[in-house]
Amino acid sequence: MNHPAMSIRIQAACSELIWAVQLNLMWIVFTLAGGVILGLGPATVAAYTLARRHARNETFQVWTEFWAVYRREFVRASLLVLPMALVATVLVGNYLYFSVLGPGSGALRIATFAALLVLAAVGAYIGPLYAHYELPLWGYIPKASLLALTRPASTVLLMFALWAIVYATTTVPVLAPVISIGAWIYINTWLCLRFFEENEARLHSKGNL
Repeated sequence: MNHPAMSIRIQAACSELIWAVQLNLMWIVFTLAGGVILGLGPATVAAYTLARRHARNETFQVWTEFWAVYRREFVRASLLVLPMALVATVLVGNYLYFSVLGPGSGALRIATFAALLVLAAVGAYIGPLYAHYELPLWGYIPKASLLALTRPASTVLLMFALWAIVYATTTVPVLAPVISIGAWIYINTWLCLRFFEENEARLHSKGNL
């Protein structure tokens, strides 16, 4: 029995998996090309920019466009991403340190974990926001914080998707260099674009009341 609709869905799913793998590879290559620290910001912004274009069904030369965005956003992207990466590194280090200290540091460990959750919730909106909206550089974190606070259901969904990818990666570490980062950027962008559309439609309807 032929199931053409099922075949189309399988092909589409395989295509999206290949896209996530390719996005993951480009992010790693260009992050390393910048010596990790200098490459992290522009590689992340380039990945989100291309993920947005892919989600909108645009056609483009992937590696060429990634390199173009990487060069264009090198300084600005670093100023956006590196501070958040530094804060995340400090919080993770503190959490691990407090975990080693044992029950006596339970309150500090919980507080650090809560801070990590807040940072993750805000950070989940930063990349898609940067790719989708033109704002002053200092405007992205307040906007992301507002979205994280005022759209709790969307934020919970993003955190669940992040947790699922982190859990899968810790269970099967080989996923990290193969697909994990690309999958997160792809899913994160796809979800946020829909959240942005819903938010814009809601604001537009309020404006027409």
